[in-house]
Amino acid sequence: MNEFNRAYTPRTGADSMDMSVDAGLRAFMLGVYQKLALGIALSGAIAFVVGSGLVPGLTQLLLGTPLFYVFQFGPLALIFGSAFLMKNPSPLATGILYWAIVSMLGVCLSIWVLMAMSGNSVTTRGGASMTVNFLIMTKAFLLTASAFGVLSLFGYMTKMNLRPIGIIAVFALWGIIGISLLSFLFPPSGMMEVLIQVGVLGISGVLVAFQTQELKQSYFAFEGDTRSLAVMTNSGALNFFIMFYNMFTILMSLLSRD
Repeated sequence: MNEFNRAYTPRTGADSMDMSVDAGLRAFMLGVYQKLALGIALSGAIAFVVGSGLVPGLTQLLLGTPLFYVFQFGPLALIFGSAFLMKNPSPLATGILYWAIVSMLGVCLSIWVLMAMSGNSVTTRGGASMTVNFLIMTKAFLLTASAFGVLSLFGYMTKMNLRPIGIIAVFALWGIIGISLLSFLFPPSGMMEVLIQVGVLGISGVLVAFQTQELKQSYFAFEGDTRSLAVMTNSGALNFFIMFYNMFTILMSLLSRD
């Protein structure tokens, strides 16, 4: 989603005051975090409703039929599609994209709720046994929220230029995705599973700080442009939500291993 960001030209003279105390910037960043919080709440509610079986037949329809693959691969298709179709993204289009991906990933999270409700253990492709319960889910959420908050605060406050390490992290993430896909061609390995998960977890943490700094700098490039700032709010919240989702699900997976 970085296609929504633009180049940033540092300010000089009187305009070089500490950006972290700018009221407009704070309001903009709070808008991003508020949208992220609403997205997390909505995905959690969807996950609970679908996974708990509160609505008769809904769990079977969404998780027990090929329709589930729409929710599993839909977010990736929407992200790639938006990169080609949204040449001039609008607040409405990016808002719809955000809430659509949040809802789809909420359905994906419902699998964890279903596992916690049933109390059954599952075995990963690498042979590891996992038993999920709501205590583990709570621990994973608190760890994710704490780490996310600290990393985003660092990205907001630091004077260090995080762009070089952020670009490296993006390429590293694609490399790990490629390795994980290639791993299906070889015999399953529990150690490889853990290494891939830890790698994605670490890279996601770096990207949280990087994307926070990118949002902060991009704000000043578009200060006063209401339309562009609205688009950046949606794209920033989406970037954050995907990283939060990745960190949360990986921590659940690691904590639930028997």
